[in-house]
Amino acid sequence: MNLSRITPVIPLNPLDGRYRRQTSDLVDYLSEPALNRERIRVEVEWMIMLANGYQGSGQHPVLPGVKPLTKAEQAYLRAIPEDFDADGITELAGIEAQTHHDVKAVEYFIDRRLEAAATALGPESQFPRLTPLVHFACTSEDINNLSYARCIRGGVEQVWLPKATRIENHLATMAEQYRDLPMLALTHGQPATPTTLGKEMAVYVHRLHRQLDRIRNQDYMGKMNGATGTFGAHMAALPQVDWIDLTRTFITERMGLVWNPLTTQIESHDWQAELFGNIAHLGRILHNLAVDIWMYISRGVFAQEPVKGATGSSTMPHKVNPIRFENAEANLEISGALLDTLATTLTETRWQRDLTDSTTQRNIGSALGYSLLALDNLDGGLQTIHPDKTLMARELDSNWEVLGEPIQTAMRAAGLAGRSGMDHPYEQVKELMRGKRIGREDVEHFIDGLDLDQDTASRLKALTPTTYTGTAGTLVDFDRD
Repeated sequence: MNLSRITPVIPLNPLDGRYRRQTSDLVDYLSEPALNRERIRVEVEWMIMLANGYQGSGQHPVLPGVKPLTKAEQAYLRAIPEDFDADGITELAGIEAQTHHDVKAVEYFIDRRLEAAATALGPESQFPRLTPLVHFACTSEDINNLSYARCIRGGVEQVWLPKATRIENHLATMAEQYRDLPMLALTHGQPATPTTLGKEMAVYVHRLHRQLDRIRNQDYMGKMNGATGTFGAHMAALPQVDWIDLTRTFITERMGLVWNPLTTQIESHDWQAELFGNIAHLGRILHNLAVDIWMYISRGVFAQEPVKGATGSSTMPHKVNPIRFENAEANLEISGALLDTLATTLTETRWQRDLTDSTTQRNIGSALGYSLLALDNLDGGLQTIHPDKTLMARELDSNWEVLGEPIQTAMRAAGLAGRSGMDHPYEQVKELMRGKRIGREDVEHFIDGLDLDQDTASRLKALTPTTYTGTAGTLVDFDRD
């Protein structure tokens, strides 16, 4: 059986198959039909502005011979993208099959609606004769760059950012909840100065918040200056129009984007490279988080709540595998590779134009889709873990040697203050503790043998691995500064 002939079509990409539920919200922004809908929207808004003018033109039509569009005519145009449904998608695909050019197909799609306007608006409508107004003085990239910018902004701001922010907020809640829960730290995989679980979660909140701020403040840029960025055709047709001011107004006020005045035929895509680079870097932070959580689970610091009815292992019934964190790792690696490729490829073009960006940008949905899937993996995983406080306390009580650091540091201070017997404090503590298992009595005996002032000696003897967490709890308050 040839699977490619089965109906409905079997998806090749797992984002459209196995993982569709987790990523389908991006379809409304980063699919091919979503892009075509925005192309239609850009085209009709450009028509409205040319026909009705803007404040800088005194609200007069830009083109002689074109009457200002009535409210009914404007509504008719704006309904074209709003009503772009399954039938419209099929119709547009049919036109493109003939044109072999996606933006030209959009132009012809709108032409058909203008020609049919007499039925909807009456014979007095000027639309049937306004087909030359569609795509007026535009190169395809004028339409594409604005459409992509709006699509990407919608996908990031409406779908991706809320999910990423949910991860940040969940970690912030954990940081607050466990700010004073002591935990044995491991540096190089070996017992080290204790910390708190909350402080370690706050480290990730701090890193993520900084990166998310960059993404939230991202500029989404656009241009509309013709075939090589010179307004050449515009000026040849209507030299009396201030095309620079008009397009700046269109991009900033009608499209809600940041105007890029200096480009070749294409908008330079630098903002896209910045955005995708920032999302990829945030993914690397989350990858670090997923690995850390996986290792905490393996160590027993975190316990997992089993999913009711789920199978952990096909042969070992007892297992609750940390699969969500493993899936997050893999999907972050895939999305990071795609995002890095996009950021690298999109910043280059041969002279004034080539089409390497065309096929590249069609993979933006996949890049953000795998990132969104990873966020969903992490979100689900974080909901199922909780600290094993008994194990954490047992780990701390089994590693009194971690108090070597505060003791030798206090000895250094005492030696500088003139106390005797404080020579080579690091080496003295090393002799007592390195490579050995010691307990409270060993630590207290060592401190009693030192010529420390009473306050210092009492303070050191009061320390335990559980209480030796410094200002960890207080540092949690800096997690989003």
